[in-house]
Amino acid sequence: MAPATRTTRHGFLAAAALAVGGLAGLGAGLRALGGSFASATGPARPVDLGPLSAFPEGQFVVATFLSDPSAGEVSRRSAYVRNNGLAGSRPSFTILSSRCTHVGCPTQPNGPLFTRRLRVVDGASGEVSLVPTLPAAGFGCPCHGSQFDAEGNRTAGPAPRALDRYDFSIKNGRLLLGGLYSVSRVDGAGAQARIRRFGRHGAGEPVAGPESLLYPADPLSSG
Repeated sequence: MAPATRTTRHGFLAAAALAVGGLAGLGAGLRALGGSFASATGPARPVDLGPLSAFPEGQFVVATFLSDPSAGEVSRRSAYVRNNGLAGSRPSFTILSSRCTHVGCPTQPNGPLFTRRLRVVDGASGEVSLVPTLPAAGFGCPCHGSQFDAEGNRTAGPAPRALDRYDFSIKNGRLLLGGLYSVSRVDGAGAQARIRRFGRHGAGEPVAGPESLLYPADPLSSG
C-alpha cells in the first residue's frame, strides 16, 4: 500500500494560485483570440462612405466612419481614400487602413489635413466625416516610427508589411467599403498598381518571406 501523501497548507495555496492563474491566462487568451477573429475581415457589412462626388480624382480623403453601427463609438475607424479615376472602364480607388501593421497604432498623413474643408455625409451606415489631405511624404506611425509611402508600402520602421487595404464596391453612385486584406507590397501606383495581396493578417505578422512561416494560418483569412 502506497504511503499517504500529506499536502501542506503552503503547498495547497501554491497549487491553487497556479490553477487560478492558468485559468485567468486561458480566459484572457480566448478573449484576445475572439477579438482578433471579430476584427479579422473589417466591417461585418459594407459601409456607405458617400457619393462618388465626395472623392475628387487624384486626391486623398480621410474617411472616418462606424464599422459596426450597432457597437457605437468603439467601432469608429478611419481610412485613407483616393479616387484613381478609371481603370479601363471601371472606377478605381485606393483605400488604405489607417492602422499601422506593427502593433495597430493609428497612423497619420505626412502632410497637411484640410480640416476647414471637412464634409459630413449621411450614409446607410451612419454619418461619415471626410477631410481632404495631402500626404506628400506618405503616412507615418507616431508610436514606433514606421513609415509608409502613398501606396501603403513600408519604407521604414518595424512594421512587417504594407498598410492593409479595403475592398470596395460602387452601388447607385455611392462608394461602399468592404472587407480588409493584407498586402506585402504594391508595384506601380493608382489605377495601374499591381497589388501583392494576401488574406487578412494580424498586427505584427509578415505575409511573405521566411518569417511568415512562423505564424499559423488565420482561419478567417481569405483571398
